[in-house]
Amino acid sequence: MSLDGYLGHKNRLRSARGFTLVEVLVSLGIVSVALLAGIRATDNLANNSQRLVDVLLGQICAENQLIKVRLSKSMPDVGNSTFLCEQGGRNFLGTMDVTTTPNPSFRRVDALIKDGDSVLIKLSTVVGRY
Repeated sequence: MSLDGYLGHKNRLRSARGFTLVEVLVSLGIVSVALLAGIRATDNLANNSQRLVDVLLGQICAENQLIKVRLSKSMPDVGNSTFLCEQGGRNFLGTMDVTTTPNPSFRRVDALIKDGDSVLIKLSTVVGRY
């Protein structure tokens, strides 16, 4: 075997040995960072999705209370009241606040929906004399 053939054979063996430990560790580090970023993104999406469901159910509760006020055919009494609302298998605590307006023929009605200590949504409307 000639010297050129021997060196070519030795170079092929060296290139076919595989990756070094440092290369494998660097690639594992890169893959782990990418996977952690994906897990965080998935967790954020799940949390935002649950928050969206909660706000939607709270909005339905608030709209139902405001519709009841509009359909009652009488001016609501000024003051605060609380109510419970069940939507989607969940119980929400609501507060309805009725206040006067500069025009005595109208009242402002605010419906505030809470889930525990956090406020989910607040809807307001104005109700007039019928």
